[in-house]
Amino acid sequence: MSCNACVVGKLQFEIKIEGERNLSIHPEVVRHMERNGELVQATDDSLVVKEAGMRDFLDFCHDHMDSNEVLFRLDGGSWRGLSEAEEILESQWIDEVIRKELVTCHAQQIVDARGEVYAHEMLARFYREDGSIIYPGEIFGAAKKRDRLYALDRICRMAAVRAASFTDKKAFINFIPTSIYSPEFCLKSTTMLADRLGVDPDRLVFEVVETENVEDTDHLKRILTFYKEKGFRYALDDVGEGYSTLELLADLQPHYMKLDMKYVQGVAQDSKKQITASVFLAEAKRLGSVPLAEGIETEEDFEWLKQKGYQLFQGYFFGKPAPIGSTARKTTLAM
Repeated sequence: MSCNACVVGKLQFEIKIEGERNLSIHPEVVRHMERNGELVQATDDSLVVKEAGMRDFLDFCHDHMDSNEVLFRLDGGSWRGLSEAEEILESQWIDEVIRKELVTCHAQQIVDARGEVYAHEMLARFYREDGSIIYPGEIFGAAKKRDRLYALDRICRMAAVRAASFTDKKAFINFIPTSIYSPEFCLKSTTMLADRLGVDPDRLVFEVVETENVEDTDHLKRILTFYKEKGFRYALDDVGEGYSTLELLADLQPHYMKLDMKYVQGVAQDSKKQITASVFLAEAKRLGSVPLAEGIETEEDFEWLKQKGYQLFQGYFFGKPAPIGSTARKTTLAM
């Protein structure tokens, strides 16, 4: 079975049949799938079917089998209950979004202490073919269910690099570490596109999404080492008082550290947030990282953070995300 995460092809479902009643019906199920051209392979207690066949099987299973004794999996992953198969089928629309690259980028300003634009964070925005918006929570949830996070993350990174070619400022580009299998292979298309568009690697800052939730730190280090060797910069997002250990931060050596907005908003009046913001700032200085406060919505918080020594700032106070330049030109580039 092919890697569905890397190639947006038709899914194949491996089904495991258990229970006397289910096993007695199993041969008939296999023959039915063969007649309809939906069967890929079968054994005495399992079968692999195409996605259309899985829809058909679910209907039959609910009517004539004990669904509690039927499991499935994708790409040799963990076995799951049939209720999750229904969610995967209902999320099929994500495949078209990825195939047709129905994504564009909006940019949000990152400013320095003088309020001058230092960089833009490139934020993916998704649209259906009819032009309606698909919200990030919806699209990343669907991608996760169908094992499409790698493919989705890739088109977002590519769109962000294209958008970066329309500005001479630095561009912060989000990425999901768990979506990357091997940086040498998965990130090759990103580096090639930047080179083709003439985007100086030093202008691209790859930002780890959900830094607090990173579990495989060795894998993250490999990714960040790859970026660094290619001349790119990298940032840790949503850093706060709960982030693993100071030792780990020192190990990662980020070029930029972004203070989580929950410690930024209201910091001018909140002594507990002030303590966290001050500890964060001291650690950033110790590591040689540039401290960035995100989520600023008031002048009061901006002034407090600026006086403390923060260097970069981001938030609605300076501007909401908006389209950058014209629609990014498409550059077809195979991995």
